Amino acid sequence: KSFSHILFPATNNGKNILPRLAAKLDVAPVSEILSVESETSFTRPMYAGNAIATVETSDPVVLLTVRGTAFDKAAEEGGSAAVESFDTAGDAGLSKWEKDEVVKSDRPEITAADVVVAGGRGLKNGENFEILYKLADKLNGAVGASRAAVDAGYVPNDMQIGQTGKVCAPNLYIAVGISGAIQHLAGMKDSKCIVSINKDPEAPIFQVSDYGLEADLFNAVPELTEKI
Repeated sequence: KSFSHILFPATNNGKNILPRLAAKLDVAPVSEILSVESETSFTRPMYAGNAIATVETSDPVVLLTVRGTAFDKAAEEGGSAAVESFDTAGDAGLSKWEKDEVVKSDRPEITAADVVVAGGRGLKNGENFEILYKLADKLNGAVGASRAAVDAGYVPNDMQIGQTGKVCAPNLYIAVGISGAIQHLAGMKDSKCIVSINKDPEAPIFQVSDYGLEADLFNAVPELTEKI
């Protein structure tokens, strides 16, 4: 059956499947779209989100990954699109499923949470992330991290927020001990309200923050948690 447009969410799974399908169809996919200008024209971020490009495609089949945080949540009911079931082509025998390793957590998923508390290299080690977990639990929020914290081994890779990690746009984003590198800002700068805690008054994160607190995070975060 012929389709004019095939869309995937801009998740690890979507980014894994889309290039393979594009190669099969011999078309150029458009990734991480932020808006739909027409049936063949879309906007997408460039240079870690510092520029927005309008991209026009002339391919017969349009393949897209969609950045979910750029669009309003759709209604769960209603709509006029038809939902159809179809048979798959079957197993080609080129690969086999071994197992799923799913990280289970009582906290919300970073990309869907209303509140995200993120920590950076300023926390100094993985054990100190416990103070962020306590704050997040009070706010019913998710916990994320900067690339620097992940690279240092403080927390696992699935907590990374940024250009090479997850992209989120919660109602409240609390950045703790994060300097604010461009790579990290690309993953969270669309948050509705950004609160930053950092003892360095020159930290770039303060430039994109709605509220900034120049303080030692090891004093400020426990005090904030206690007051909530």
